[in-house]
Parts: sequence; structure tokens; C-alpha cells
Amino acid sequence: MLLIRAIVRPEKSTIVLKALFEAGFPAVTKMAVFGRGKQRGLKVGNITYDADKDFVITTIIEAARTDEKGAFGDGKIFVTPITETYTISTGAKEA
Repeated sequence: MLLIRAIVRPEKSTIVLKALFEAGFPAVTKMAVFGRGKQRGLKVGNITYDADKDFVITTIIEAARTDEKGAFGDGKIFVTPITETYTISTGAKEA
């Protein structure tokens, strides 16, 4: 099984969902995301962020818990390896 996450422009989300549904892939989860790409100064390049994984996970857990012990329904964190990435504007596969 593969988890495919796509971040698209908000005005394209309905079109993408419709295309997936028509192609026989009706099971999707849609959520709003906030952030920015490379055009705003965030450079990814050859930088690896794996060393920060545990810190980021701990930060999310501490911020998302409803109290010190947490509660059922507080959420989940999924860490999945990325085997391929594609830039939508160019269609280019990135290394």
C-alpha cells in the first residue's frame, strides 16, 4: 500500500478530487494546509531534515495533547518514507 499526498492550489482541489473520482479513486482525505514553497525563500536543495524528526514529533505531540496525559482522539502522526517527488508546474521528477 502507498500513501500519496498531493499539495495543490486551493482553487484546483475540486478539479483534482473530481478527476480522481472519475478515474476510480474516490477515497481521499482533503485538508487545508498553510505554508510556502521555494519562491518565498525556503530552500530545500540537498538539505536533509531527518536529524530534526524526533524534535518535530515531540513538539507536535506536546502541542496537540489536550492535557499532560493526553486523551483519546488527540490525533496521530504519520511518518512515511518519500520515494518520489514531482513538481506539478513542470512535471519534473526530483531526486
